[in-house]
Amino acid sequence: MLQEKQRLLFFILKAIDNSKAVPVGSGFIRNTLQMQGFDVSEATVGRMLRQMDIKGYTEKIGFKGRNLTPLGKKKLEELERENTINHYGKELLNVIRVTGKQELLDALIARKAIESQLAKLAAMYITDEEISQMKKVIERQEMHVDEGISIAEDDVEFHKIIAKAARNRILDAAMDLIRQHGQLSPMLEYIRKEVKSSVLLDHENIYKAIAAKKPELAEEAMIRHIEKLENDVKKYWEIFYGEDNNIHVVKN
Repeated sequence: MLQEKQRLLFFILKAIDNSKAVPVGSGFIRNTLQMQGFDVSEATVGRMLRQMDIKGYTEKIGFKGRNLTPLGKKKLEELERENTINHYGKELLNVIRVTGKQELLDALIARKAIESQLAKLAAMYITDEEISQMKKVIERQEMHVDEGISIAEDDVEFHKIIAKAARNRILDAAMDLIRQHGQLSPMLEYIRKEVKSSVLLDHENIYKAIAAKKPELAEEAMIRHIEKLENDVKKYWEIFYGEDNNIHVVKN
C-alpha cells in the first residue's frame, strides 16, 4: 500500500479528477475522504489543497473550487502506478523466489559485460540532447524517491538512453534480450528496498562520466553499479533465504 500521506494525496487528486473538470471544494473532498476511512477536518483539507496549489497539482477557480492541472494529472497517474506495484508486491516476491538467486546473478553478470561497454561507447558518441535526457531522468528519480514512488521505469529509461547513445545495435539487441524479462527491474528495486540499498549515486556517477566524455570512467562506473546490484541480491538471499543459493523457504 502507499504510505498514509501519499494515500491521502492520491484520494484528493482522485476526487478532483472524478469531478470531470467541474471545480470541487474542500467540503466535497472531505466527504469523499471520509468514505475512504480518513478522519480529517475541512480545515485540514483546505491546507492540503493550498499546498497542492503551490506544487502546481491543482488550480483554484475563484470561489468554485479546484481543478487538476496537467502536472496534477501526471502525479495522479504516478500514484496509481505505484499503488498497482505495491498491490502486486506479494506476486513480485513470488516471482523473485521462483526466479532464484543464480538466475538473477547470471542476468546481472551478462548486464555487466554488455552495459559496461555500452557506457564506454556512450561516453564517446553521446549527443548533448541525450545528455540532457539522462539528467532529466536522474532528477525525476530523485523526486520519485523523495515521494516514495517506484523508480523502476526511470531505471529502465536511464539504461535505454545509454544503450541508444552507444550507437552499437548488436550490444543494444543483446540488452533487449535481457530486458525481455519484464520483471527484472521491479525485482531488483524490491530487493534494493529490502536491503536498504539505492542506485541514485550510481546513476549520478555514470551520468557524470558519460557527460564528461570519459569512456574509461564511464565503464568503471557501470561495472561498480552492476556489482553493487550483485551484492544486493546476495545480501537479500542471506537475510531472507539463508546462505544456500536457491532455497525458497523464508526463515522464521
